[in-house]
Amino acid sequence: MNAELEKKILSETEEKMKKAVEVMEREFAKIMATRVTPEILDPVKVEAYGTLMPLKQVATVVSPKPRLLVVEPWDKSLLKEIERAILKANLGVTPQSDGTTITLPFPKLTEEERQRFVVQVKKLAEEFREEVRAIRRDEIEKIKTMEKNKEISEDDKFRLQEKIQQLTEKYIDIIDDRLEKKEKEILEV
Repeated sequence: MNAELEKKILSETEEKMKKAVEVMEREFAKIMATRVTPEILDPVKVEAYGTLMPLKQVATVVSPKPRLLVVEPWDKSLLKEIERAILKANLGVTPQSDGTTITLPFPKLTEEERQRFVVQVKKLAEEFREEVRAIRRDEIEKIKTMEKNKEISEDDKFRLQEKIQQLTEKYIDIIDDRLEKKEKEILEV
């Protein structure tokens, strides 16, 4: 097997695993912890210009304090629609408008809420571990097919399978590490 083909297979596999971790991190960012991030408003859709649009396409969202978000619409005529969309999203916060911006003061989490969020991130992490394992399974199937079609030798197949297993372990360790950090962040009072 030429080194170019091996490098291509491993590179594509790693890229897929890396993307899975990036998606997981975006999902983690939507889960409230001690610091509220603008990503928590990603699911909010605003009725604007005759269509439903993501909030971040009609306003700037910043987090000046750990438990506060400030939403500044680019078009001030959308202020009421943005307020309505945030209330409809049922985020557990009441928007407060001053006529130009909307502030969202998030309350401190109760112990029960923290535990619920921990369960949620653990479930998410397991879903992404399964995703990484599915990538491994798919890539190993491709390698077996290549061997069956005499594109690679049996030794090449075993070597690639071992390297893909090492990538799988690396990315599962990364997921576990991110999970541990997010848990600590959630449980921090």
